[in-house]
Amino acid sequence: MSQAVSETDFKDIKLIKRGKVRDIYDLGDKLLMVATDRISAFDVVMPDPIPDKGKILSKISLFWFDMMKSIVNHHVISGNVNDYPSECRKYSDIINQRSMLVKKTEPLPVECVVRGYLSGSGWSSYKERGEICGIKLPKGLKESDKLPEPIFTPSTKEDIGVHDINIDFNETVKRIGKELAESIKRLSIEIYEKGAQFAAQKGIIVADTKFEFGLAGNDIFIIDEILTPDSSRFWPKDNYIPGGPQSSFDKQYLRDYLLSINWDKNPPAPSIPKNVIDNTRSKYMEALKRLTGAEL
Repeated sequence: MSQAVSETDFKDIKLIKRGKVRDIYDLGDKLLMVATDRISAFDVVMPDPIPDKGKILSKISLFWFDMMKSIVNHHVISGNVNDYPSECRKYSDIINQRSMLVKKTEPLPVECVVRGYLSGSGWSSYKERGEICGIKLPKGLKESDKLPEPIFTPSTKEDIGVHDINIDFNETVKRIGKELAESIKRLSIEIYEKGAQFAAQKGIIVADTKFEFGLAGNDIFIIDEILTPDSSRFWPKDNYIPGGPQSSFDKQYLRDYLLSINWDKNPPAPSIPKNVIDNTRSKYMEALKRLTGAEL
């Protein structure tokens, strides 16, 4: 286990954003994205990092970006530090395995969520209204049931510490236009279906996931991360039983801990006990190993 990286601060490269997980540096027409070991839950960054988490997310994302290139352009130029500009390579001891050199795009102001199973906020919405983001679902579904088909349930992209808001497709059209909204809906479902089919062969159910897209000219690129334990619900296929919550290889374990201590989901977040940190890391490592066959 390597020492956790909670934050980076490269004085001679321009930091343009510190997100929930990634520190993003401006390199002119390119960006350096560094995946730290920060972890967020309920849109709040925790005070304690998960060692090696950034490396795990980067390895999984690079694996999927390559697999999905037949469906959609991705923004990755390289994940190999030796390919980076010299001003980045001097920090290779920090950024090796946890960074990507990427094409600069204009991110779309929508989180593209695809749900194949009924869980999380989708389950809450279904219990209240029988629908998710304006999509009516059959009556009588149980928690964690597989949906008749994957559904596109977008949300807003809010700042750190502010909860994202589920929106319907019509609101997405208002925000980005009909043609672009239809394109990212189609791409999101295609990527989800291909990823879920592959993961199932590795013993993992992808219950839901979220994607981000950006524009470079008129071209759509998938950006940020893809089908990771941070952005998805991964359930072990061999003990899947609908009718309640599932065990997982993702940060639902951390969310469940935070709910168990009655945290109100608002900053500041509580400290995470060592056993919860260790167990979270183990779950992420298991996802990496099952999906890619690789280890750190």
